[in-house]
Formats: sequence, C-alpha cells, structure tokens
Amino acid sequence: MKLDFIQIGRIVNAHGIRGEVRLLPQGFDPAYLTDFKTFYLGKDKTPIVPTANHVHKSFVLLKFPGVDDMNAALSYKEQPVFIRREDAEDGEPFDDELLGMDVKNADTGELLGKLTLIEDYPASKVYTVTGEHTYLIPAVPEVFIKSVDLDANEMLVHILKGMETDAN
Repeated sequence: MKLDFIQIGRIVNAHGIRGEVRLLPQGFDPAYLTDFKTFYLGKDKTPIVPTANHVHKSFVLLKFPGVDDMNAALSYKEQPVFIRREDAEDGEPFDDELLGMDVKNADTGELLGKLTLIEDYPASKVYTVTGEHTYLIPAVPEVFIKSVDLDANEMLVHILKGMETDAN
C-alpha cells in the first residue's frame, strides 16, 4: 500500500562540534538522500529543512537551523527520519510499502502468504514470505518478482523448488 511518509533511517549521533547530526540510512543509498530538501523528524513527522547535507562514509550529515553545537545536535539522537512519498521519484516501491503485502504464485495464483521481512544482501534484497510455509525470495525483478501492485496490495512471484525454508 502506498504510504504518505517513508522512513529513510534514523539519527544515530552528533557529528563534530558544530551541530551536525549523523543520519544512518536504512535501505537507501546515502547519495540519493542528499537530493531531498525537506525531511520529517520523529513520530509526529515535524518538517525540517537542513541548511546543509552531504555524505560522509555510509552516513548523511545534516545541519539543522538553530542547531549550532554538539549538545543541541545530541537532542536529535535516535529520532526516525522520513521523507514524503510525493517528494520521491515515482518508480520502484519502497520497502515500507511492501511489508504486509499479499504474495501470490504467478504461475498458479495461489496465495503464499504475506511479505514479513526484507533483508539487504550484497547481491540483492531477500523477501521473507510467511504463510502456510515460509519462503525466501530474491528481490530480482522479472526473474522472481513478476509484478508489484501497490493499489491492490499484491505481489506476484515465480517460485522455484527449494525456496520453501520449511519444506521436507
């Protein structure tokens, strides 16, 4: 289902003494996140426009208005950070939108279960589908993932022998 806000990560610490915060992206390339002008902080999704942002190692460093020292920056520690779906490029669905989706076998139409976990591996993401059986499905479009319909909350997948983790 399409969400209004997508969690992109969380602030894990202050960076330096000038009030920057360190954002740890979750499932996102840090460089992609530097294109956004407005972020939304915390459970109440308070909008904030950073005065600066850049990538440092695997983090995005953000400078918020009025945050000029390390102590002020530390007050943001552990805050979840969101973007608005409408601000993102239309294209691939985000992980948060896929969780809870019905997953069906593309060949038979059989309901396999719900997508319950998305894990990032070097080769690709892996979807865990839980139903009568548990399936581990590589998130490779056109090979295993046949289609994703956010409006219908449904994913069609191609299943190979051995993808059931609890098969005999």
